[in-house]
Amino acid sequence: MLTPKENILDVSIGRIAAEDLRKAQIFKKYGLDFCCGGKKTVREACAEKEVDITKVEQDLQLAEMDPVTTPVHYNDWSIDFLVDYIVNVHHGYVKRTLPELVASAAKVARVHGDRHPELLIIYQLVEEVNGELSAHLVKEENILFPYIKDLVASAGKTKPAAPFGTIEAPVSMMEREHEIAGKVLQEIRELANNYSLPGDACVTYSVFYRMLDEFENDLYTHVHLENNILFPKAIAIEKAYNA
Repeated sequence: MLTPKENILDVSIGRIAAEDLRKAQIFKKYGLDFCCGGKKTVREACAEKEVDITKVEQDLQLAEMDPVTTPVHYNDWSIDFLVDYIVNVHHGYVKRTLPELVASAAKVARVHGDRHPELLIIYQLVEEVNGELSAHLVKEENILFPYIKDLVASAGKTKPAAPFGTIEAPVSMMEREHEIAGKVLQEIRELANNYSLPGDACVTYSVFYRMLDEFENDLYTHVHLENNILFPKAIAIEKAYNA
């Protein structure tokens, strides 16, 4: 948690979101990227997006007093449990949902693309996300995550062998791929006019937009857990072997 001497505006948004996911919703409200842009301070993120920093600060303070939402303290979880959670919950969701998204994107583009040409581009972008994330999950589940769990299991005794130099190399790669996927989804949202449905939208069209919105929301949490919690802790564990 923040110390009394720390000004929340000068703390990274990734750290704030990691300590209290309720505040992540505030960042999302103002379009502040707490996942791939998590290293920026609140002040820097607001300046970049030209957002009223006073309103953001007020909302962050109000989030702490929210009596309804109980924050999930992911930051307190053991790192190996967090890995299993990410794979079972978020990777599982991506694997289940991507085929449905691709099929829906193709159908909606075929039926409505002549009147709404942006759907043709959205379909291509959904295919891009499918290819990017499908390969990304394989690399995490087969290479990076097993190594992280080995680091934990070794408990600082003998550093496990790695198929790469230091863990920072694959982590940097995963973070770049997160950023690529995030930018594509942002482009989809802009093309879809923030998922506002046209008057001639059918049920399939409506369901497709809702699925895209839900997919983006899940990916925000998914990437946040990796970029802002899992990866920094894994890097710290590996460095401890050489201390």
